[in-house]
Amino acid sequence: MSPVFPMLTVLSMFYYMCLRRRARTATRGEMNSRRAIESNTRALPINVEIVQYAKEVLDFSSHYGSENSMSYTMWNLADIPNVYPSSGDFTQTAVFRTYGTWWDRCPSARLPFKRTPPTFCSQDYVELAFEEPVYPTAVHILETYHPGAVVRILACSANPYSQNPPAEVRWEILWSEAPTKVNGPQARQFTPCIKQINFPTNLIRLEVNSSLLDYYTELDAVVLHGVKERPVLSLKTSMIDMNDIDEDEDEEKYGCGMDTLNKQFSIVTLREWPTNGYFDKLPYELIQLILSHLTVPDLCRLAQTCKLLYQHCCDPLQYIHLSLQPYWARINDTSLEYLQSRCTLIQWLNLSWTGNRGAISVSGFSRFLKVCGSELVRLELSCGHFLNETCLEVITEMCPNLQELNLSSCDKIPPQAFNHIAKVGSLKRLILYRTKVEQTALLSILNFCSELQHLSLGSCVMIEDYDLIASMMGAKCKKLRSLDLWRCKNITESGIAELASGCQLLEELDLGWCPTLQSSTGCFINLARKLPNLQKLFLTANRSVCDTDIEELAANCTRLRQLDILGTRMVSPASLRKLLESCKDLSLLDVSFCSQIDNRVVLELNANFPNVFIKKSFTQ
Repeated sequence: MSPVFPMLTVLSMFYYMCLRRRARTATRGEMNSRRAIESNTRALPINVEIVQYAKEVLDFSSHYGSENSMSYTMWNLADIPNVYPSSGDFTQTAVFRTYGTWWDRCPSARLPFKRTPPTFCSQDYVELAFEEPVYPTAVHILETYHPGAVVRILACSANPYSQNPPAEVRWEILWSEAPTKVNGPQARQFTPCIKQINFPTNLIRLEVNSSLLDYYTELDAVVLHGVKERPVLSLKTSMIDMNDIDEDEDEEKYGCGMDTLNKQFSIVTLREWPTNGYFDKLPYELIQLILSHLTVPDLCRLAQTCKLLYQHCCDPLQYIHLSLQPYWARINDTSLEYLQSRCTLIQWLNLSWTGNRGAISVSGFSRFLKVCGSELVRLELSCGHFLNETCLEVITEMCPNLQELNLSSCDKIPPQAFNHIAKVGSLKRLILYRTKVEQTALLSILNFCSELQHLSLGSCVMIEDYDLIASMMGAKCKKLRSLDLWRCKNITESGIAELASGCQLLEELDLGWCPTLQSSTGCFINLARKLPNLQKLFLTANRSVCDTDIEELAANCTRLRQLDILGTRMVSPASLRKLLESCKDLSLLDVSFCSQIDNRVVLELNANFPNVFIKKSFTQ
């Protein structure tokens, strides 16, 4: 045989693999297009790169700042950098609400959902719109303080500025990685190696996990690099691997299209196997226990193997606790319809982040709850922007056993809709962070939901009189264990007195950034003396906190685990020593920007109390 033929065979296989890779990242029919040839005649070369900063912040799950200002808010991610390349704590950056694992160690912490895939670790997100749709070639994230929180970058096929919404919204993962701990809090430009996608985008989503960080991560800007024409495959950019022959690999690893999951839900055709193997010999309960460790997509795949496993995988007992948040980009009305028959016994349901941009309709959500809501005890709907008054009405009618309801950052729900929540008298946990709940509706909820143990009203800016709210809590919510009043704008010592007198089981209280509270009124002393069970107390940015308040906490709240007094000018090292000596379980003490507590004092306290994380932030 001529030596030419082996070479031709190798070249043919190489060309075949190139075609297969291109086919998997191309739209149908694009393989036969003349784009690559025609582009040579255009005035603008296809490799001219467009560089753009975010034009607008479209959506986010949380932020440290106020709804009525720009300090520490996600809106700082729009436009050019404000801080970079400087490092430190700056108000002009975007900051999420939490960091570390402290929020998982307090009385208000919620139990995690089982079956969460290990690849999903996102805790918060922000979505950014750019002026020009491009095929992304790079994404630069300018991190100015405690970097390392970003764990996923996604691109969306929908153009937020288009007048004609697409029939289908696709999300593709550009980059994903487990959270990492970066050495040092200094600023950096984070530029991960991103995946090429087959559609132009001007909508980028960042997902973060701050659990490994020692303090709040701060983001300054996001830069999107891209080209107007889709790049052709370059042999210089990547090596071809024999694994590329598997055409389903990328779809399973990266695919965020809704069709993938829905097809798995809907497949009912089973292969004809003569037997079910050794599974016939196992007790039904043991098979159920084994399958309880599988994720939802894995259950759907396994259901296609044999009739016995199909029966097990469709058993409603496998769906007692169901979290669809990891699959938020793929969940729509069709998904919920396919799941209905399997979720008739469901007790915990997590639909957080799902349904946006028309993926879930009011009617689709309502149909699902009418079939599956009777046993629901816990319902997570954080950032569910499809929710409206009809949805809340359906929840209260179809979920008579509901005990936990999370509506965090559901800022599209109209104020009057929250009145329906008062009908759920069995509620024990209610999260209304960043919602438009008004005073009348909230008073009604507090009046009729006397079983409440955990209540979050952080950044609820439409409440006019927090003293009246606190008075109602003290009168009606005697079982309250945790209360979040983060950035409530008008609570005074009067409301604090009513709260402390009536809710003496409180173990967690967040009064961060409440400017109307003054230590001179004795309000913090009153808290310390009447709430001996306090484990977490945040008095963030209250400049009036003084030594007397700290000494009262040391004398009366010996179970204290977390204390935030960021920004006070009146606390001395001596009072902190008394607190640390008295509160043996204290694990977090934030003294950032406390003018009397310098780095030398922090080092001394750390040496004497090594079990306490003492945080001292800085600005350069």
